[in-house]
Amino acid sequence: MTRLDRQIAFLMEAERLRQVTRSTPIGDGSRPENSAEHSWHLALFALVLGEHGAEGIDLNRVIRMLILHDIVEVDAGDHPIHGKVDEAAKEAAELRAADRLYGLLPEDQAAELRALWDEFEAGETPEAQFAKALDRFQPPLLNLATNGVNWKLYDVDAEKIEARVGRPIERGAPGLWAWLWPKVTSFFARQA
Repeated sequence: MTRLDRQIAFLMEAERLRQVTRSTPIGDGSRPENSAEHSWHLALFALVLGEHGAEGIDLNRVIRMLILHDIVEVDAGDHPIHGKVDEAAKEAAELRAADRLYGLLPEDQAAELRALWDEFEAGETPEAQFAKALDRFQPPLLNLATNGVNWKLYDVDAEKIEARVGRPIERGAPGLWAWLWPKVTSFFARQA
């Protein structure tokens, strides 16, 4: 295969991300979002909310991570954050998917894009921490917009949100967590 053949093969596989349905609804509650929509939305979040990340972060790198972070769901599927998941099996499936999908690309691009995915997964750099914060920030906004439809489905309470969502947001974008947490607690107070 030529370089272009390999690039097109990757792009056509990545296109399948539009077929991966997530549990989080879109903002009007009419249907669940798909993983491609989620990745696009997060890239837009980074573009708009970049000032809330650590000083000096490379927003281009953050956006690239967010575009790539869920590519593995083409093979591994999406697993709701509040669902019951075998984390070891999920991680193994995602690693196999990353090997296959990024392996479709020419070697130089495969190495570069896989390194971005690995960096996001490790969550150690300021860019990865901000990207992970945005990945956790968007679903609660959609849940607040839809009267907690997904939270109700998974029997989620404020404490679960703080544990599963709050910590990564606070680590990578403390100002966003400080803004979101009162809205979450207010929502659950109204449900009581």
